[in-house]
Amino acid sequence: MSAVTSKTLCIALVGNPNTGKSTLFQALSGVHQRVGNYPGVTVEKKIGHLVHDHCRWALIDLPGTYSLAPRSLDEMVTVDVLLGRRDDVEHVDAVLCIVDATNLERNLYLVSQVLELERPTVVALNMIDVARQRGIEIDVPRLQAKLGVRVVPVQANRRIGLKELKHALAAAADEAAHESPSPFPELFQREVANLSTTFAANRNGNRPMPRYLVERLLLDVSGYLESASLVRSHAFDARRELADARSRLAAAGMPVPAVEAVARYSWAASVLEGVVKRPAERRATLTDRIDRVLTHRLWGTLGFLLMMFIVFQAVFHGAAPLMDMIDSLFASVGEAVGNAMPEGALRSLVVDGVIGGVGGVVIFLPQILILFFFIAVLEDCGYMARIAYLMDRLMARAGLSGKSFIPLLSSFACAIPGIMATRVIEDRRDRFTTILVAPLMSCSARLPVYTLLIAAFVPQTAWLGGLVGVQGLVMMAMYLLGIVTAIVVALVLKRTVLRGPTPPFVMELPSYKWPSLRTVVYRMAERGWMFVQRAGTLIVAVSIVVWAALYYPHDSQRIDDLFAPQIAAMAEQRSAIEHLPDDAPERIKVAEAQRELDNEIVGEYRRNSYLGRAGHAIEPVVRPLGWDWRIGCAAIASFPAREVIVATLGIIYNLGEEVDTENEEDRGHLVAALQNARWTDTGERVFNLPVALSIMVFFALCAQCASTLVIIKRETNSWAWPTFTFVYMTTLAYLGALVTYQVGRLFL
Repeated sequence: MSAVTSKTLCIALVGNPNTGKSTLFQALSGVHQRVGNYPGVTVEKKIGHLVHDHCRWALIDLPGTYSLAPRSLDEMVTVDVLLGRRDDVEHVDAVLCIVDATNLERNLYLVSQVLELERPTVVALNMIDVARQRGIEIDVPRLQAKLGVRVVPVQANRRIGLKELKHALAAAADEAAHESPSPFPELFQREVANLSTTFAANRNGNRPMPRYLVERLLLDVSGYLESASLVRSHAFDARRELADARSRLAAAGMPVPAVEAVARYSWAASVLEGVVKRPAERRATLTDRIDRVLTHRLWGTLGFLLMMFIVFQAVFHGAAPLMDMIDSLFASVGEAVGNAMPEGALRSLVVDGVIGGVGGVVIFLPQILILFFFIAVLEDCGYMARIAYLMDRLMARAGLSGKSFIPLLSSFACAIPGIMATRVIEDRRDRFTTILVAPLMSCSARLPVYTLLIAAFVPQTAWLGGLVGVQGLVMMAMYLLGIVTAIVVALVLKRTVLRGPTPPFVMELPSYKWPSLRTVVYRMAERGWMFVQRAGTLIVAVSIVVWAALYYPHDSQRIDDLFAPQIAAMAEQRSAIEHLPDDAPERIKVAEAQRELDNEIVGEYRRNSYLGRAGHAIEPVVRPLGWDWRIGCAAIASFPAREVIVATLGIIYNLGEEVDTENEEDRGHLVAALQNARWTDTGERVFNLPVALSIMVFFALCAQCASTLVIIKRETNSWAWPTFTFVYMTTLAYLGALVTYQVGRLFL
């Protein structure tokens, strides 16, 4: 077998959104891919790897875009990579342009821009099966001849045509790119040529300005490229030269930027002439029939709410068996490790801090996987775009557009990718508003808090044979709370500090298709692994810190002196009943008294720990919320990352000593510990339904994620906005929890 050569071909994938670009990228690279950010910007970089004909390939999945006219960071990165202007990415040997076979005219707009870059190019004609179903016939050889590049029909979701596509890419990469004729009128081309000469003569030691960027500068009347430092370093008044050129073009009847749309769509029409045959009458497709319902203002909205209801019911009930298995596994591991180690700080650290901390989070992995499964299915089948369409009317009332809905929806999984997804929003005010409300979406880190408290304190009342339950409705209410609050906050922001008009909303609705099982499983596994990694790093670290704050200062001498009479009395009682059988009532009574004494001793240790002192210090502030000092401790510990709340509660309640197994049933040790927790001064139970709802509302609205605040700083380039986010969300959380508890006491 021949060895793999050291040469690496770099292939850049570019295409419109919803053309199957990401599906094709995954089909080509499989699991051999990595995700990160381009250095210096918060734009996601996906790079995949494969070996073809003994040659290594690096695939760069560029952000989906309708045009190579940079008006956002995503589009600027795409252009820079294709032009070889980024030092952190290898030189692109070939460009793979993915187009939708059912919308060729619109997709060729982007193709015409790619061809102007004069890079070896291959066009992947995706969704060819959908085109056939609609009666669309495409003469592929003729299209290839007119474009002057290789055209390969593929079905990315079924991995059809990949072999031919790889051969075409390998052949294109070995050839020199030929110059593509410009679609623009001759006068426009002369203006670009003159500007290119001027930029070249006045570049003042900077890298040469590619002709394509000069063309884009001339067409960009928004000023985005001029503000991106493309003209500042040149030793002449570039803005004046550009303005003069635009004036001359306008006088000749070619105003910019309108001239580009006319020129490129005219070129696309000429290319497709004799290439595409459509039926005389447009057939009503299955997508059309489904959309009559799913995009209807009433039925579509009801369908969306029903879908969300099904998702939340599945997340809560479907994961229960796996959660029980994980709970038993970690309990067994903790018990085995505890029995093998001597009593002391190290044993407490390993069992309570590490094993208990990780186990308290990993137990929720099944629910997170189910949530990501539904998100991946809805995205891959094409329904996500319909959700954005339906929500545009609602978003417009908050001063935003449907474009903001996709980042907000992504924030249900994690606010970090949701905030990064706002880069596709061109308007700065709308982008910042979306960033500031994205953390209000109930991300997966809040899910453990909801499920724990709902299982412990919300009745298991159900109707319709168990299909509709109160617990699922409460879970849905927590998610709706974040959505409604985000709308209100966005409305306030757009009418005050980020005042501005509502932008227009344009989004393509892709055809419905069966989701790819491979794609769904991969996305679900990827997000699940990210959660596990987080549990193995940040959560473990915070759990250890919380354990230390609860363990130290461990003044055992003071505790022994304080409880010396009780300990001595208990020792006498045990000696007096040693001769009795284990099931004797006297032995059971003494065992219960011993457990109560142990709990008192442990409680004294915790009250005098560093975290206990902090909890006691803030107890007057949180008591109106129905919280005691232990809940206050957990809230303090969860501010770096809210996921650790469950692990923190597990450490605070010392499950091995405080659980009443008779009351535990199948709800888990921590659930039983919460149900048995009592106020130290009154002896009443701490937790009830109003308190549980108060905690859930607080966590639904509070900014307890340091990573999210850091990302906001990176995206806004200022610490003012993350500070503002933290303050307003914490204030909302406190007020919401206060109202929830005080009103709940009256009715529940």
